[in-house]
Amino acid sequence: MKQRTLAILKPDCVRKNLIGKVVKKMEEAGFKIVGMKMVKLDSNTAGEFYAVHKERPFFYDLVSFMSSAPCVPIVLEKENAIEDFRKLIGATDPAQAEDGTIRKLYADSKEQNIVHGSDAPETAEYEIKYFFSSKELVENYG
Repeated sequence: MKQRTLAILKPDCVRKNLIGKVVKKMEEAGFKIVGMKMVKLDSNTAGEFYAVHKERPFFYDLVSFMSSAPCVPIVLEKENAIEDFRKLIGATDPAQAEDGTIRKLYADSKEQNIVHGSDAPETAEYEIKYFFSSKELVENYG
């Protein structure tokens, strides 16, 4: 059964003009893009999205970073999408990420690591609905 996950190309990805390169890696890995847009989060929206991390010491830096420039939420679909996408992006810390992963190739630090990926089916469902209405998602193409 096909599964969906949310990717977010973070502000560092947008600033470094890497959107096309990262999307190409996603498509080459067999993911279908069923929704994509560019947004500029304000600190309230970013804080609400990352509320699960509110008690963590990095929360305010994360919110500040995610609201610093536009980002690109993308809904991806394929068999085993969540696990496969987490493998494709690599470890949160690019220094620990495997060769060939998106973070190993493009990220500068653990804090500015190019891309977000949902970590579980429940999380993916919440995160997708946070950024996309059902009208914005494409069904059954290609």
